[in-house]
Order: sequence, then structure tokens, then C-alpha cells
Amino acid sequence: MSDYLSFVQTKAHSKLDRGLSPLWMPDNLFDFQRDLVEWSLSIGRAAIFADCGMGKTAMQLTWAENVARHTNKPVLILTPLAVGPQTEREAAKFGIETEFSKSGQYSERIVITNYESLHRFNRHDFAGVVLDESSILKSFDGSRKLEITEFMKHVPYRLLATATAAPNDYTELGTSSEALGYLGFMDMLNRFFKNDNNNSGLKRMYGEAPKWRFKGHAESPFWRWTTSWARAVRMPSDLGYDNGGFVLPELREHDHLIESETAPEGALFNLSAVRLDEQREERKRTIPERCGFVADKLSDKSRPALAWCDLNEEARELCRLIPDAVEVSGSDSDDAKVEKFTAFVDGEIRVLVTKPKIGALGLNFQHCNHIAFFPSHSYEQYYQAVRRCWRFGQTKPVDVELVYTEGQARVIQNLKRKAESADKMFESIVGHMNNALGINKQNKHTNSLKVPSWL
Repeated sequence: MSDYLSFVQTKAHSKLDRGLSPLWMPDNLFDFQRDLVEWSLSIGRAAIFADCGMGKTAMQLTWAENVARHTNKPVLILTPLAVGPQTEREAAKFGIETEFSKSGQYSERIVITNYESLHRFNRHDFAGVVLDESSILKSFDGSRKLEITEFMKHVPYRLLATATAAPNDYTELGTSSEALGYLGFMDMLNRFFKNDNNNSGLKRMYGEAPKWRFKGHAESPFWRWTTSWARAVRMPSDLGYDNGGFVLPELREHDHLIESETAPEGALFNLSAVRLDEQREERKRTIPERCGFVADKLSDKSRPALAWCDLNEEARELCRLIPDAVEVSGSDSDDAKVEKFTAFVDGEIRVLVTKPKIGALGLNFQHCNHIAFFPSHSYEQYYQAVRRCWRFGQTKPVDVELVYTEGQARVIQNLKRKAESADKMFESIVGHMNNALGINKQNKHTNSLKVPSWL
């Protein structure tokens, strides 16, 4: 029996008696950022879904500093690769002492590390943990995601920060809820959603993904529940503040349909790609045409540019065609990746070529306003890739060259559909958030939160 009780205790989340009141706030936080930090501290375990450029790094650093001061214990900030050193530089601007460590050894109270180095740290040493770009959770395989979730279970104070919590699937919010210690992923699905297949294991058994939709009249309660532990903000006006300098310059998306100059093997003339295998073959066959077009578009020597690829062959061809282009590849060491990203920010590299899964999370490239993108079905990759440049601090219109073939026309349609779904999600969560908080006529944000009686 004692062994079973010990096993159950390992599955339980650490106890959190209450939230915190802030002991310190930096003077250079905007009012809406201050409100979000105060709210997230007050409940102890929170998610801030703030759009790119809204100051998530500053908010999570302030949150970590307050937890460290209250508990006199360290706080761990987990970041995507190459974002750690950037977070450390940002902390220095706010006078917050931090330390970047990949070894598990540290001396400061606020420690920054990459997700890949988490296994070197002892979860019982920390009073708080921050997941920067927490949407990365759904990109990890099962073992890595389990490692992160298990680590967080034993840390009392937790903060998730991301711009795209669930860009095209509301059910993905269950990942955030589970990490914070609220409803588990499946518990959330069963409470608010209905499985049209009546079998959540269909994907594993037959290769068919279960289709979840809201139960009757469950959508409004779902968003009320979500806003009990999460806040979403795309602009300061979502919290009742003036948008001021957060209004971004124009985003100009240019669609370019590239026709293949060669026919598929065994065919006399070019046929439209329909099946996935035909689309993949078409993409590989059209690498010279597509890369040649992008190289011509990015030829202005005076203008920094960013080329997002999906295939290694695309990256190699672009670097061959653009003499001053440098690739950040998956085979590069972590230090080499950081060095190249930093060189691009510093202007030592004019054209950076990489994949979204390598560099599309958390990095700031406001000095660049010209992007080329070879699309995939992942809306989040496209959104994050564009927002590396189109974010607060960008002073010029941003041009995005979307380069695709006829067989990828459906990909473009899919991206637009997911973009509409993402807009609907943010409108829903912001609307329910405002109803819960009460934005008054003077455009001020009140801090009182009325929890629904059904909770």
C-alpha cells in the first residue's frame, strides 16, 4: 500500500497555498504589461498568450524576479534554442540578474536554459518555472513533453508565455492547462468537447485522428474556464489601453505561383500534383525554379533578408545562388546556431537561410523587413516565421514572398483557413476575458476577477 501511495504522490502536483503580490516592478514596463504580471502572480499558475512583440520576455522576467524574492528560491526559465542568450541580454536592460546555463550548474536566483538541457536540473530546487514559447510543448515528442510536464508538477509557481497557444485547434489549450496543474488534457476534452468518432484511440488504431467539437452550449463555459487561468492579448486595447506605438507598419504578403519547367518522371507533360506523394515530388522537382525566383527577389544588397525553407536541398540551392547567404542547419552545433543568429541580428550576415523549426520561435529580427517563405501546412510555423520580423520595434513595411507550386495551392488555402480560425480563437478568449475583468468606459483595466459560481 505504501508503494502505491508513493506512486500516486509522484503524479500529484505540488501544493500552492496562494498567489503572490508583487514586491518589485521595473519602471519601463507598460501599464498593460504590469497588469498581466500582477494578475499572473496573484494566481500563481498562469498563461499569458501575448502576441509577438508584446513584451513576453519582460513580463516573464519580472514574474520570475518576484517569485524568487518571495520564496528566496531559484526560478528556472526554459527557452527555445538560441533564445536563452537573447533573454539574458533583455534581463540586463531591466536590471534583473540572470544566468544562462546548459550544465545544470548556476549561482544566480534566475536561471535560463534551453528545453533540451532540462534533464540536467533538479526540479525540487526551484520555486518557479517559466515556459517561454510554451506552444512548443505540442511540437515535442511524447517523451520530451512528458519530461517537461513531470518537471513542472513539482514546482509550485508556473508561468506559460506564448503567442500562439492553439492557432487552429482549441483542444490544444488542454496541453497548457495540464502543464499548469488544472484540468488534464483528456479531462478538458471530456468536459467541454464531443468526439465525433466516439473513440480517442482511432488515430493510433486506424490512422484516423479523432474529431472533437464543442458539446451543446459548452463553448461559453469553455472560454470562461480558460480565462480563469489564461489571458490573451494581441494589442494593448484588448486590456482597455491605448495601442500607441504598438500599431505595426504594413504587412505585404505576395503570392507567387511557380510553374514547373520539367514533367514528372514517365510523363510527357506536366500534370497537377494532387496526392501528397505527388506534391512532395513536385516540390523536389521545382527546387531550381523556386529557389531561382527567391534568389532574384532577395538580390538587393542593401536589404537584409530572411529565407525560410522546408527542405535541406532548398537551403543548399539558395546559398549557392545567393553569395552572401548563410544557412543555419539542423546539423550545426548549438553554439554555431547561436553565433549565426547573433551575426544576422548584428548585420554581419545579410541573408539568413533556415527552417522554421530551427529559428522561428522567440528570436527578434526587427532589423529585417524582407522574408521569403516556402509554405507547409503548419500555420504556426508561418505565423511565427513572419513575426520574427513583423513585431513591435519594426519601423518599415514587411514584405513576405510566398513561393509555391500549383500542387501547393491547397496548402495556401489551408493556411488562410487556419489564420481565420486563429483570429476567431483570440476574439473569443479576449471577449470572454473582457467580460470577466470588466473594461470600464474610461478605458482602464480593473484587476478584480469574478470567478463564475460554477467553478
